[in-house]
Amino acid sequence: MMEINNKITIIEGPTPEFEPVNQEEGFQIPHPWALGILEGPNYYHTAFTALRTFNSQLLLERCENAWAADVPMYLVYRDTIGIQKSTQIMAARAIKTDEGEIIQLWVRNGYDPKKSDIPAVPPYRNDDE
Repeated sequence: MMEINNKITIIEGPTPEFEPVNQEEGFQIPHPWALGILEGPNYYHTAFTALRTFNSQLLLERCENAWAADVPMYLVYRDTIGIQKSTQIMAARAIKTDEGEIIQLWVRNGYDPKKSDIPAVPPYRNDDE
């Protein structure tokens, strides 16, 4: 069985800037198509980031291979104080510009338990009232 590299690691450079993409703003956001990947029983804050890379197509293929094998893909980076963090990549797009290659990533950026608290059984209902 082939081992899948399911990480994109930022080795050098600044901490990625994450632009919020959320369900509450609906189609007023710059990435309305992303709402389809946000649906589910749990509410995750989702963010967009764009990273310069030497080979964006290779990184996109790595994502596609992981997803085809039902393996989650992660972005690994250092925060502003140097602590290693990782976040799950939900979607990716490789583009070429005059300045070089860029990979655009849509990632999970935190979990909101208040919006995700779906009870396993319906709340108690008093039929006598």
